[in-house]
Amino acid sequence: MVSASAQSKRIPVGLELYSVRDEMQKDVVGTVRRVGQMGYQGVEFYSPYMQWTPEYTKQVRAALDETKMKCWSTHNGAGSFSPENMQKAIDYNGILGSTYIVMASAGRVQGLDGWKKVAETLAQGSEKLKAAKMKAGFHNHAVEFRPLEGKMPMEVLAENTPKEVMLQLDLGTCVEAGVDPVAWINKNPGRINSLHLKEWSKENGYRS
Repeated sequence: MVSASAQSKRIPVGLELYSVRDEMQKDVVGTVRRVGQMGYQGVEFYSPYMQWTPEYTKQVRAALDETKMKCWSTHNGAGSFSPENMQKAIDYNGILGSTYIVMASAGRVQGLDGWKKVAETLAQGSEKLKAAKMKAGFHNHAVEFRPLEGKMPMEVLAENTPKEVMLQLDLGTCVEAGVDPVAWINKNPGRINSLHLKEWSKENGYRS
């Protein structure tokens, strides 16, 4: 994962902790410390963090501070944007120091009207997050870049959400879907504030 600040030309490099999920299942705090010792500047937690207690979340934050890492964003299921879970997501992201609450999966979505409803959920979440000085985001997979009824779901999301909603670009799945990532970035200036970088090719698929 790469996260970029609009105020800085230096792009910090972080790790999406899902990539070390086996280690995270055994020892969250220890894994965070080891990632920091590897030289990463930040991390992105994924949805199981919502199952922690506030006290445990503070322990994880202490490990981040100890290794001088930042948590720029978290990956969430669509449920984190529901009215009953939004405040908990805000509270936990506040403890971790996160700026972006990213919807990493919209679940099963039927047709373009379904994607418009996802956009509406993101827009509503964005409005609620303003008071907490946080922002909403959406993380793509290949499916969002594949045309549906003549239009890409990512286009629907971009057109129906406010500009402060981050469009977190997963480079590998974008390329897998046959879309030019540079053209997509240029088409959506100021909205690609974070990138997930992984290699993909027709010959070898994803490189681990």
